[in-house]
Amino acid sequence: MDSWQKANQDYLAAALAWLRLRLARLTESVTGTAGPEPAPRRCFFGSRKRAETVSASSAASSIREGKATRAETEAATRMARLASTEPPPALVMLSRRFGLSPFEQEVLLLCVAMELDPGTAALCARAQDDPGRTHPTLALAMALFDDPSWDVLSPDRPLRYWRLIESAQSGAQPLTTSPVRADERIVSYIKGLSYLDDRLVPLLLPLETDPGGIELAPSQQATADAIMRRLGQVAAGARPPVVQLTGTDGLSKQLIIEDVTSRLGLHPYRLPAGLLPAPAAELDTLARLWQRECLLMPVVLHVDASDLDEIAQPGTGIPAGDSSASPLNRFLSRSNCLVFLDTRDARQGLAGATITVDCDRPTPVEQRATWASALGAEQAGDSPALLSGQFNLNVSTIWQIARTALSEPPENRQNLHDRLWEDCLVRARPRLDILAQRLDPKARWENIVLPEEQEHLLREIAGQVGQRSLVYDQWGFRRAMNRGLGISALFAGETGTGKTMAAEVIANHLRLSLYRIDLSAVVSKYIGETEKNLRRLFDAAEDGGAILFFDEADALFGKRSEVKDSHDRYANIEINYLLQRIESYRGLAILATNMKSALDRAFLRRLRFVVNFPFPGPRERKAIWEKVFPAEAPVAGLDCDRLARLNLTGGSIHSIALNAAFQAAEAGAAVTMETVLRAARTELRKLEKPIDEAEFHWREPAGAMR
Repeated sequence: MDSWQKANQDYLAAALAWLRLRLARLTESVTGTAGPEPAPRRCFFGSRKRAETVSASSAASSIREGKATRAETEAATRMARLASTEPPPALVMLSRRFGLSPFEQEVLLLCVAMELDPGTAALCARAQDDPGRTHPTLALAMALFDDPSWDVLSPDRPLRYWRLIESAQSGAQPLTTSPVRADERIVSYIKGLSYLDDRLVPLLLPLETDPGGIELAPSQQATADAIMRRLGQVAAGARPPVVQLTGTDGLSKQLIIEDVTSRLGLHPYRLPAGLLPAPAAELDTLARLWQRECLLMPVVLHVDASDLDEIAQPGTGIPAGDSSASPLNRFLSRSNCLVFLDTRDARQGLAGATITVDCDRPTPVEQRATWASALGAEQAGDSPALLSGQFNLNVSTIWQIARTALSEPPENRQNLHDRLWEDCLVRARPRLDILAQRLDPKARWENIVLPEEQEHLLREIAGQVGQRSLVYDQWGFRRAMNRGLGISALFAGETGTGKTMAAEVIANHLRLSLYRIDLSAVVSKYIGETEKNLRRLFDAAEDGGAILFFDEADALFGKRSEVKDSHDRYANIEINYLLQRIESYRGLAILATNMKSALDRAFLRRLRFVVNFPFPGPRERKAIWEKVFPAEAPVAGLDCDRLARLNLTGGSIHSIALNAAFQAAEAGAAVTMETVLRAARTELRKLEKPIDEAEFHWREPAGAMR
């Protein structure tokens, strides 16, 4: 590159020397006119006849008649020799790429000289016989160079179309005498400087996922190879296609783009589609500037449209990707260069040819191999199998987590697996925290009281979640199934029978995050918005490490109704979408309801487990009373057999215990039967249940505090 820079500087020096000699000769011809006649000017308007000259000594005729000095001829020869080198100088390379004629190249050189040679301004003023005209003009260029062309400043000619030069025409000033100047980016390019146009810098970022050169997983490498084959089939000279990368994982797509572009010798830049300007003029300017960059440098664009509305525009039901008037589609139609488009689903109606490929995260087997490679044989242990079985992460994230954990001093690595597990959980939280409420699971198996059958079902659910990797991957079930790989369960029972606590127990046992779905954040009155929110929710949860808990599930999973109006039709569409996502979701989803009969039968068919939480009997109520007060709470003389006769659910018992504890704390005494019965009477009144006053008469016996 250093040798090219020197050759480029030598060429520019020769070109500027030649230009100075041309300007000097034009100046001599202008100032050498006899008498007080004004300096000769060539007429560019009027009839199509050959322009007449004002005097025989005019600059135009002087130049055309070949009165070049010996120095000028030698400078032209040297410039031509330096232009024939390979790779050619920047000005010659630019002229070829933009299709400039010799005269257009010379006009551009004249404008660039104003920025590179301080003496050019004075020469322009003398050549135009006007001390105030220290800038190049079209009139000067037509007098100075051979084979002039009037359409050089036409908007559809390269100089102005690609914004290589700019004309500062103002008011009634003729175009021929208006100042013209070279674009700053073009001047820098001709000088040999390579950088992105500063008008594009606020919108674009270099695409760099990992400086360590992470290798693609085999399935992703196959996707990159398929893109290369499709690009190789594009006919020479044809408009480059838009490569649509569909799927939900942006980092996996970026790795694939980096692999493809490195083989093509291109540097990718990322443009968030949300930054595209809506005004047509601004959008056209942006598209033209980017296409100019593609001609100047080996760059390629990665448009990230993953954050755009991908299901429907609110209130319309029209897919956003189908809108030909959207800024994204208009930008792509104006960009005659290769573009990689990151989108959730394939977009329709794009101008020109498209190549659409699905980009997925690595398979669980590939993730296991990546964990093993990132951790090393000595550190891996059982972690690769356990982590790949519970978390669905891309290659970049796996390497980042492993490198962070291994960067700890050796003496701090005794709990390496726990550190890796916690980091994986943290990776899944940011996106889900926006869409759902994260619960802190504290209940354990010893805290929950259920009949043996229900507890066995809960343990079976936890066991299936923990053994997914073994059964699906090592035992081959994943190859035979394309849906139903997730685990879904219905917890049905009255309020307070332990449904939420059971979800906490499972999450605690599996060391996974528990998220309660906030229906107010999911359900929307706008058509299509509910599906969009649910899609974002399920996509975020696909990273693994999370249990989705749909409380009051009948509000979302209700029965489909007969279609009587548009509202019924769209409500049924929401339910149909939920049916599909529940079946394709690969994690654990728990639906809780106290109205099992209100759920659509199609949901029940797709659920792997249905756990009915019965109203607790006397035995279960006694066990709950025995466990409800923490060991630190001062409790005196509680009769759990007597309390078990109160017909209450576990949730109500917990409320009574808490209220009794506050009453005792206020009184500065221990929790006694009298305190508990008083709180129980209040709870029953709240529930509007009948009260047998005989149950609440109590004479406190002498008892020791626990």
